[in-house]
Parts: sequence; C-alpha cells; structure tokens
Amino acid sequence: MIKKTFIYMIFIFILTIIVMLIMRSSFFPKKYYKASDFNIKTVYSSVDYNKNNIDDYTDFVLGARKDANNKPTYVSKYYGDSYPPDNEGVCTDVIWRAFKKAGYSLRDMLNEDVIKYPEDYHYIENRDKNIDFRRVGNLHDFFKKYAISLTLDYKDIEEWQPGDIVIFGNDKHIGLVSDKRNSNGVTYIIHNGGQFNREEDYLNGFVEVTGHYRFDASKISEDVLVPWKEE
Repeated sequence: MIKKTFIYMIFIFILTIIVMLIMRSSFFPKKYYKASDFNIKTVYSSVDYNKNNIDDYTDFVLGARKDANNKPTYVSKYYGDSYPPDNEGVCTDVIWRAFKKAGYSLRDMLNEDVIKYPEDYHYIENRDKNIDFRRVGNLHDFFKKYAISLTLDYKDIEEWQPGDIVIFGNDKHIGLVSDKRNSNGVTYIIHNGGQFNREEDYLNGFVEVTGHYRFDASKISEDVLVPWKEE
C-alpha cells in the first residue's frame, strides 16, 4: 500500500511539473498588453529611412513580426551569394528581415564596415559578405559600435521599447523587442529558436541578456547606412 501511494505521489509530482512546463512554454499564446496599459510612452524613431510614412522602429517590428508569422523552418546553413528563402532561417535572419522592412541592407552595412574596420570585428578571420551578417557575434560588434547601448535589466520596463535589438548569452542568440508586453509590463521578444510561437514572453530571468541596443539612424553617419536593393 505504501509503495502504491509513493508511486502515485511521484506520478502526480511529474504530471504537475509537465503541466507547469507546458503552461510556461510558447505553445499556448498568452494575453498580452501594450505600453499604454502601464503608462509607458512608446518611443518612435525620428527616421523613416524608406519614406513609407512609418518610422524605423515600427518598421523593424513589422518586419520581424512578418517573419514570425511566416514561421520559417529553423535551418542553419550557407546559402552562397543569396539570402535564405522566406521559409527558412535562424535567429539572425529575423534581424536583417526587420531592417529590410525599414529599407536597410544590414548585410551590406556590416560588410562595408568590416572592409573599413576589420579590427572592430573580433569573430571575423576571413570576411564573407554572405554569412557574416548572419552571425550573432558580428551583429553584436556592429550594434555595439553604431547603436545606442541600453539597460540589461528587463524589469526596467520603460527602457525596453519596440524595435530594440537584444543579444542573449555569449553571443548565442538574438531577437527584437515587440510592442507586446506581459502582465508585468515586460516586453515580448520576436525571435527564432525553432519554437512554435516566434513572438513570446521570453525575458523571464532564465535567459541571460548580454546586449540591448537601439538603432537610431539619425545619430549614425550617412556613409554607414546602405539602402535595401532587391536582387
């Protein structure tokens, strides 16, 4: 009898853990909130680089969300002199696709900067335009150099704004801040780690934030900015 009771208790414990993990996972969408629900003023970019009457930061979110809704299969491979197809990608592809929506060619911006200042990119030994912009460490070096560095404390909720770029771990992962927030006002992250929901409540203390940046083109030299061109 005691043995059966013990087994039953173990079963209930395991079942509880499984349910908790499922509820915390991204499989089930949760109710989200907006900045206005917390009296937070949303920051908009003063720049509309592609002149589509939408500011850059909003374009970044729209571009990243388009990728999230498309749910590209997580595929890490080299595509030669072409971009990954829309139905494939990794975390870094979310970022250049977000920049594409705003009219920027992140690939060309990074590549031209590597040509001019190779010493600023400590991960790159042999420059390769077709892959360098798809590596988190290289993007971290680029944004550290040209974007505004912000707080790493995700609980400082007013400082996290739509369109911000976030680096996780030892340059292992990257995402973009959404305009959605959880019940505590913490922003959602749009990213691709192969998970079901690509726009999710991800800043929870379990993931280490090692970079938080805001790309303000008004504070960047024109010769750094490269417009997107369809190939």
